[in-house]
Amino acid sequence: MLTNISNVLRAGTQRHGAVVAMSARTYADFVSEATFEIKKCDVHKLDEAPATQVVMTREEGLKFYRTMQTIRRMELKADQLYKQKIIRGFCHLYDGQEACAVGIEAGINLTDHLITAYRAHGYTYLRGGTVREIMAELTGRRGGIAKGKGGSMHMYTKNFYGGNGIVGAQVPLGAGVALACKYKGNNELSVSLYGDGAANQGQIFETYNMASLWKLPAIFICENNRYGMGTPVERSSASTDYYKRGDYIPGLRVDGMDVLCVREATKFAADHCRAGKGPMLMELQTYRYHGHSMSDPGVSYRTREEIQEVRGKSDPISLLKDRMLSNNMASVEELKEIDVDVRKEIEDAAQFATTDPEPPLDDLCNHIFHNNPPLEVRGVNPWSKLKSVS
Repeated sequence: MLTNISNVLRAGTQRHGAVVAMSARTYADFVSEATFEIKKCDVHKLDEAPATQVVMTREEGLKFYRTMQTIRRMELKADQLYKQKIIRGFCHLYDGQEACAVGIEAGINLTDHLITAYRAHGYTYLRGGTVREIMAELTGRRGGIAKGKGGSMHMYTKNFYGGNGIVGAQVPLGAGVALACKYKGNNELSVSLYGDGAANQGQIFETYNMASLWKLPAIFICENNRYGMGTPVERSSASTDYYKRGDYIPGLRVDGMDVLCVREATKFAADHCRAGKGPMLMELQTYRYHGHSMSDPGVSYRTREEIQEVRGKSDPISLLKDRMLSNNMASVEELKEIDVDVRKEIEDAAQFATTDPEPPLDDLCNHIFHNNPPLEVRGVNPWSKLKSVS
């Protein structure tokens, strides 16, 4: 029988001054799956809704936990490096919203397509990027996922069309990807993500119209973290029912702090799209712990007490952890071991991201076109040697 290394006998552990021994436990001691009651989604123009009784396996739970912890720790390390002026420029962090990204990815396939705004580090990781590549991109190093040329907002992997810096502009691009999926007839779909701050963009409503007319396999997801930059949703939107904004497009409003709620809603929306019924709109009610970007302290338009209250009551990682422990799906020691592994991975990546060389000057003219670039690219000969004038 396989023994779970994290739960082998440990003697001599001090707890409240007493020496205790932790009993050895094996994988067989844990349940392989459990059923959970989750919050019901609000629906718009739908006769059915995602399930409220769902099953999660132990394997899924451990994977969700590790992934959310990795995203959380990666963002906290980015915060640290930014304050040390090692990361420069724009940097929008995702901590607090991990259940959105992990739940969405659990509800679709890697062969499906995804595009988002500038809060993109977590999605880059979920779509196949490594922590090392993401951290090196943040610090502008040659080993970055975009070779150090994109930075925080511009990261890409296969079937992931990046973080996009122009507010709302990723949504029509995502509809274009959905049109390609329909044209090819490959049973794939496109997920386009945007925030509540972008939800009032005119181009988004134009995209709804075309997607509905052409019955595109598109899921439009509003990650409503309650503040568009520093403005509460109630001050920026006459209607805060973002899931109804598609009007003629069916919609779901989902608890975006619960990875299982997001997973089930995404599966429901994906099935709708693959059945040829056209687009679906989702609103994920979530919360960001950091400010809008690293230049925003995040406490001038909301209180520290508000942030702490959300952390205490609705943190997505704590919610998952409590579920697993209370249903005998994992042990405290096992989850602590995951935490240690994740911290080491992040530290190793940060070390690489601060020591890897920056891209050379003569590489700046490359990668503008896919292949066969013209001799003159924006007035620069790509084979000439560039010199720094600083």
